[in-house]
Amino acid sequence: MNVSKALTKMVRYIVLVIFFCLYILPFILVLLNSLKERTEIISNPLSIPKSINFANYLSAMEKMNFANSFMNSLIITVFSVALITIFSAMTAYVFVRIQSKLNKFLFFLMVASMIIPFQAIMIPLVQIYGSIGFLNSKWALIYMYIGFGASLAVFIYHGLIKSIPLELEEAAMIDGASRLQIFFQVVFPLLKPTTMTIVILNVLWIWNDFLLPSLVLIKPEERTLPLSTFYFFGTYSVDYGLLMAGLVVTIIPVIIVYLFTQRYIIQGVMNGSIK
Repeated sequence: MNVSKALTKMVRYIVLVIFFCLYILPFILVLLNSLKERTEIISNPLSIPKSINFANYLSAMEKMNFANSFMNSLIITVFSVALITIFSAMTAYVFVRIQSKLNKFLFFLMVASMIIPFQAIMIPLVQIYGSIGFLNSKWALIYMYIGFGASLAVFIYHGLIKSIPLELEEAAMIDGASRLQIFFQVVFPLLKPTTMTIVILNVLWIWNDFLLPSLVLIKPEERTLPLSTFYFFGTYSVDYGLLMAGLVVTIIPVIIVYLFTQRYIIQGVMNGSIK
């Protein structure tokens, strides 16, 4: 019996190691090829670099205007995530605490909207907002991210707010707190694990997003980091060394954020879904 359990555990461990290697292999290849010259990448993309050369990183950061693109990505991500978090929490609070047929209908409408793929509405979206001159702006992109990100956040918040005892709010109300004070001083602090989950998921999504910014941000000075990596694609050729280096410097910030905050993701999702 013990032998069988040990064998089963070993098989599971081996399978996990295999899946981990398959998962991490693309990242390792990108990192290794970012240190090679173009000819070395083309001749043998799977090999270890003959010498460590960081020239690709310097050239990539200069060509993609890294400082400007980084600030654009940072502004868009910070404002989008902050507004999605605050507005979604307040919306979910209203849906839970104010019981009405209208609120129930609006909540189910928001949940149902999550099944609509972005690709189905991106062309009408660009046509409509382009006709009113609302494109080519970071703030227009932030506005769209709020619309696309609010549904999931409201759904997650809704489940957790339902579990918060109403007596806490009644006690605060007796002490003279307004509805807004009750939300920000009593309810919102209790949503911290879920808030961290929503923040992390939206940071990962918005920072790495390519499709929506490519439709909205046309001017080079407005481009985000993922869009700036497109500079390395020529008409007939691709500078793979610079492209790999550009990808590495693009994903490093969000990987750092994820590594420090990953423990909140599962905890927050479970809190919002099972309560």
